[in-house]
Amino acid sequence: MDLSYDGTDFSGWAMQPGLRTVCGVLVDALSTVLREPVAVTVAGRTDAGVHATGQVAHADLPADPDTAWLVRRLARLLPPDVRVRAVTPVPPAFDARFGALRRHYRYRIATAAHGADPLRARDTVSWPHPVDVDAVNAASALLLGEHDFAAFCKRRDGATTVRALQELHWTPDADGVVTAAVAADAFCHSMVRSLVGALLDVGRGRRSVDWPAALLLRGERASEVPVAPAHGLTLVAVDYPADADLEARAERTRRIRVPGQT
Repeated sequence: MDLSYDGTDFSGWAMQPGLRTVCGVLVDALSTVLREPVAVTVAGRTDAGVHATGQVAHADLPADPDTAWLVRRLARLLPPDVRVRAVTPVPPAFDARFGALRRHYRYRIATAAHGADPLRARDTVSWPHPVDVDAVNAASALLLGEHDFAAFCKRRDGATTVRALQELHWTPDADGVVTAAVAADAFCHSMVRSLVGALLDVGRGRRSVDWPAALLLRGERASEVPVAPAHGLTLVAVDYPADADLEARAERTRRIRVPGQT
């Protein structure tokens, strides 16, 4: 399933008792339409307030449904802030989470004096400081590659914080919005927003260009790194290998990401 959602009124992706989550809403709608319990696996569990235009999830069903019919039925049942744009049959080896090659995010910051445009205020952060794009791009380049990003992550017991950061580049738009494009094989908890927060400190002149990269030597969460607001972040795409390589990719990722597997 290819998904889009406005994360403003959701408590993130993952199901949580008593809270409205994207997964909870989607599972309820799928189970109603298909008249059976449905479990969903997602490419990336977004935090509360984070949006998606290119989220991917899969569900194992006993029979292939009419995909066009399923999209139409879900459109009638789902609330307006989450949409299933397409449903596609995939090989049994497909795994939305472990089979992904990389995730792509965008972070939008409005630097104009008037702030974010009203029609984009839910996915764009109004930033009351100048952003030196050359400085943040120079600092971003020093972070590329495979590193232990523990300084930029909220640690989870048993989970690795080593990631391969493949893209981190900032682009100014004519409307006064600066957009950060970020891509990696995977991201640990709060990693993108922490990277953005640290780099915005560089962009406003509070930190040196080499400061974010120096934090990679810490090996633990850096308390001085600010976490940028959630609503500026959007998951825009997830890349997968060719069908013939799906199983090998998923097995390799599980060995890296799942504690106790070698």
